[in-house]
Formats: sequence, structure tokens, C-alpha cells
Amino acid sequence: MNQEIRDQFNTLFGAWTSYTPAWTSSGTAPAIGNGTIAGRYMKIGRTVLCHINVIFGSTSTYGTGNYSFSLPATSANAGATLVSSAQLLVTDRWGGEVVIGTNTTTCSPFFSSSATNTRLGWMTSALPETSASGTQLRMTFIYEAAS
Repeated sequence: MNQEIRDQFNTLFGAWTSYTPAWTSSGTAPAIGNGTIAGRYMKIGRTVLCHINVIFGSTSTYGTGNYSFSLPATSANAGATLVSSAQLLVTDRWGGEVVIGTNTTTCSPFFSSSATNTRLGWMTSALPETSASGTQLRMTFIYEAAS
């Protein structure tokens, strides 16, 4: 018991772990090309703190459909969808949300449909604004892991 408590306590002071999230879509697959996708997370017990940063490059292709990014650990089947923070930096800076469903391995960014329509829509290559080289997507979230 003491070892388990000690190990959990020590993770609070440890470095975050890097991982490369997979970028997928509900349609034609996107490809990062010469852009970058970097993920970092810390897992304390079943609590996961995570940040994903995407910078699209000049050879990135955006595919079609709704975007999703892989999580470092499967989310718990807690009967609740979790919502956290996302930002998209294109011509404008868009504030949005990251949605993580129950018992899933991916998260999805959502943004306003336009500057005048604040209803949230799944991020695509053209929503909320057409992505181009230099566009950045930043997502930060906390969720409960399945194990």
C-alpha cells in the first residue's frame, strides 16, 4: 500500500510524457505533411491531463469530414461527456471546445460556425475558417481514463 501511495505522489513531480496523436477525420484522411502534431500528458491514477498542439505545414492536406485526435489513454465509461478548451489560430483566433465521449480513444475540437453564428460545429478543413500553412490548433483537457 505504501509503494502505491508513494508512486502516485511521485508522479505529481514528474515530467509530462510526450506522444504523437493520430489525426483522423470522418471522411478522406488528412495528412500532416511537413507540419507538426505534438501531444503531452500526465497520468495521476486514472486522471489524465493532456495538451495537443498542431501546426499545419505547407504540405499538410486537410481531408474531408469531422476531425478527431487520439488520446493517450481510453476514456472511462463514466456516463458523461467531458468538455474542455480549444483554440484555433488562423487569420482570427477562435475559442472552442474539446469533446471527449465515454469509453473512447479520441477527442474532437468544436468551434463556432462563423463570426455571426456562435453555434458549435465539429472542426473541419473549412470550419470555422479555412486552415492553411501556419494555422495552429491547441487543445488542453483533463479526463478520467478507463484504467
